[in-house]
Amino acid sequence: MTVLFVEYPKCSTCKKAKKWLDEHGVEYVDRHIVEENPTAAELAAWHKASGLPVRRFFNTSGMKYRELGIKAKLDAGMTDEECFDLLATDGMLVKRPLVVGEGFVLVGFKEPEWEAALL
Repeated sequence: MTVLFVEYPKCSTCKKAKKWLDEHGVEYVDRHIVEENPTAAELAAWHKASGLPVRRFFNTSGMKYRELGIKAKLDAGMTDEECFDLLATDGMLVKRPLVVGEGFVLVGFKEPEWEAALL
């Protein structure tokens, strides 16, 4: 099984996650989240496959998230489509790393979740 690994190479969590994939022999296609930002359609599909709330796809610790006041917008009731459209404008808004596999999507790096899905 080969998965899609969406990352920002300078991100320390992404580096740790990539090392984990390599150490566990997981095959992946690497994708730079800023150079090849996910589209709204991809994000919608990944959201559906993940089973997670759309908020989990936002990089809440990023400067851009704070600058744009996204928490207030989410609290005010942004639709999922509005969220996908916004996330598709800038890879730095998207929570990373993302792992996309057959029928599943992992958001962020949580070892137990990764072990359950990938090993």
